[in-house]
Amino acid sequence: MTTQIVTPPAEATLTPQRRRFTVAEYYALADAGILAHTERVELLDGEIIVMPPIGNRHQSGTDRIPAMLPPLWEKAIVRVQGPVHLDGGSAPQPDVMLLRWRDDFYETGHPGPADVLLLIEVADTTLAFDRNEKLPLYARAGIPEVWIVNLRDRRVEAYTEPVDGAYANIRHFEVGDSVSPLHFPDIVLPVERIIPA
Repeated sequence: MTTQIVTPPAEATLTPQRRRFTVAEYYALADAGILAHTERVELLDGEIIVMPPIGNRHQSGTDRIPAMLPPLWEKAIVRVQGPVHLDGGSAPQPDVMLLRWRDDFYETGHPGPADVLLLIEVADTTLAFDRNEKLPLYARAGIPEVWIVNLRDRRVEAYTEPVDGAYANIRHFEVGDSVSPLHFPDIVLPVERIIPA
């Protein structure tokens, strides 16, 4: 008895495809209990990304920024580790955002790119991921200003002027420098207070 191998015609060859999720599907997975509300996951470009646990240094860096800001009542809302809907397939949860003021504090829906005045990612173990994966998504969405608080190199990287999925203006602020948000130039934050030794 001989075994005959049957090769399907070329047009029948199938290529595996990635199954990307929409923001609505992502939240439906959470509502159905498939994703626990306590899980550290983000939807980026249709893919559910499991984020590493937040370490002490990262959390401390995240907590420092809102504590340093002056009261912004009726000027901006400070949101810590909340989602922003960039498009139909991305809902990251940046560490800190300054959002346009809304009297309802976004009760009727999460903010979108037009609502974000400043987005801040605190980066230690996720530095490469924040720069290479998240930053281009923020630029594509038109977020006007992103800071990466680089705990490793003790500097704040400020990205502005989003053009074609990249930021045209990149500035680094080292210890001894101060940084100010574009929308609030009167707020002056010393880098050494954001990232202490």
